[in-house]
Formats: sequence, structure tokens, C-alpha cells
Amino acid sequence: MKIIDLAKLSAEIVAQQAATALKAGQLVIFPTETTYGAGVDATNPEAVKKLLAYKARREGKPLSIAVTDIAMAEKYVEINDSARRSYQRFLPGPVTVISRGKGVVAPGVESEFGTLGIRIPAYPLVLEIVKVLGQPITSTSANGSGEKRPYSISDIFDNLSGKQKSLIDLVLDAGTLPQNPPSTVIDTTLSTPVTLRAGEIKLETENAKLITLTSTSEQETKDIAKRLLLKNWDNLKNHGLVIGLDGALGSGKTIFTKGVAEFLQIQDIITSPTYIYLEEYGFERHEVTGHLYHLDVWKIETEADFHQLEIQTLFGKKTVIVIEWFNQIKPWIIPMIENSQVPLLQVVFSDKVPGRELQIAQPKS
Repeated sequence: MKIIDLAKLSAEIVAQQAATALKAGQLVIFPTETTYGAGVDATNPEAVKKLLAYKARREGKPLSIAVTDIAMAEKYVEINDSARRSYQRFLPGPVTVISRGKGVVAPGVESEFGTLGIRIPAYPLVLEIVKVLGQPITSTSANGSGEKRPYSISDIFDNLSGKQKSLIDLVLDAGTLPQNPPSTVIDTTLSTPVTLRAGEIKLETENAKLITLTSTSEQETKDIAKRLLLKNWDNLKNHGLVIGLDGALGSGKTIFTKGVAEFLQIQDIITSPTYIYLEEYGFERHEVTGHLYHLDVWKIETEADFHQLEIQTLFGKKTVIVIEWFNQIKPWIIPMIENSQVPLLQVVFSDKVPGRELQIAQPKS
């Protein structure tokens, strides 16, 4: 492993040395305006495998890539009007804009949904490295999966295994970085942009109690469900997750649940358990084994009926509980949820068609 003290060399020399390492398939740790990042040539399959081994399991999340400008970005992703507006408003800067990928980068960089995050960093050294390399580099944080945010090289090394350290080839040491939050992640592949991670940049929708998204099809409703499950995957693993669904008949509650099941890679046919109240499905996704419980409570009218369901016995790690007609039991279940500290995701489907709206209250990560 080679460590370069950035205070001792010019940016031009550092960029040349970093680009040479990246061309050779090496893994480089570098500073950004947010945290330290881990970079490889995003078009080199072997280098990407090395990075994925370094980062460990990412549960299907996309790796973002750093490019120099929108023209370079267009070689790797499809930029729709929503994405273009985000580029114009926020980039360069601490924002990752997710678009549909073109399949040009190495396997493992795009997400399981075929999406890819683009960064144009407000950090001249990174832009110079990409320019000299002539290829995008991965721009994921340099910490191991689940470890503290890396604002210094010691933050990284103190939390890595020996095997992970052995995978690092070059470190660009800029000292201790300002403790800025990670980049804001905006998914522009749906009809309404959705913030998958809030960083320094705040969107207008985050000032409201509910985030409103628009679904123009059953597939898009399922896609929204999958994105929300991916966002809440750590919550699901560590605490479990309750999803409360409300809306008129035919508004999309069961379609949303089908999206949840598809994300969890459940092969069974999902139907609303209107007359039996509860269906149970096992799932295994990325070495996580758990259960999906799908409830339809529209016939529950009294607290006594509610307690007969014994929903509290379903709470637990690696468990997703999806409840259609959540408002029917809301007064009784909310105290249980608060007691158990299981995160609650609430989704309300409007009756507006075409372009049905979903209002979403997301749990804190």
C-alpha cells in the first residue's frame, strides 16, 4: 500500500499517479467534499470485484460513479428531464443523482434495478483524476459496510479487517476532512424524484410531513415499494419493519405489497388476505432469512377483534409486516409499535387517476 501526503505534492502529480493506479485495476482511497471515497475504474470488472470485496455486502444498492460533467454522465445513464434539472440545480456538489443505467459500466456497479448513481464532485482533485483517467471512477464511501463515516484515514483503517486493508493499493491523504454529511441521493427514475438519503442538500418535499410520489402504473407502484424497502433495509434487518397501507379499494395497496414481495425475492403469488386476515411468507435475500406478514384488517372494527390478531407477536428483526387498511387499527397498534420501537412506514394512496399519488411518511434511519 502506498500513501501520498497531499500537502507534499501538486494536484497534477497526484492526479497522474492516481490515474496510473486506477488504470492498473488498483483500489484508491481519496478525499471528497463529503467523506473519503473508495475508487476503482468503474468499467474494469476485476477492479469492481475488488471494491465489492472491500466494501462487503451492499444489499443490492448501486455504487455511484464520479464523472466530470453531464456530457460524460450521458455515456453511462439515461438523463430524463427530472435528472437534468437536478444536475443544473445541484451539481457539482454533494448530490448523487440516480438514473437508469446504460449497462456500460462493469457488473456490480449498477443496482439490481438497473439504476446508477452519478456524482460530479465539488472537489477539484477528484475531477482531475477522472479527467486524466478518461473513465468514471466509483465514488462510494471508503468505510467498510456499516462502519463510521470516514473523515480521516484513521477512521478507515481503525475499522477494517486485515483482509480489507490488503485490498487497498493507494491512499491519498488530505488529513482530517470537515465533518460534512454524505451526499444527498435523489432517484429520478420514478415519475416523482425521491430522496433515498438526505445529506447536506434539502429538497422541498422534506419540509412537509409527508413525501408525495406519483405512480402512473402498477409497475411503478411496485418500483416505489422496492426503492423504499431498499432504503429501509438496515431497519428491516436490525429492528423489523411495519408498513401501514391506506386507500380506497383498487388504489394499489396489494400491488404495493407485491412490490415488497418481489424485492424480498418471494416467488409466491401475493393476494390480499381479506377473509383470513393474515398470510405469512418466508424470504431469503442476500443471506438474510426472514418473514413477510401480509394483513388485511378492513373487517376489524373493535379493539377486542384487534387484540385477537396478536400482531405484537409478529414484531421482530428481519420481519416485514404489511397491513392493508391500517387506519382501521391505527389507534390500537400505534402504542404497540412505539413500545417495540419497530420503525413504521406509512403509505396513503389517493383516489386521483391517472397518476395516482402516494403520500409516504418514512421512518427515521
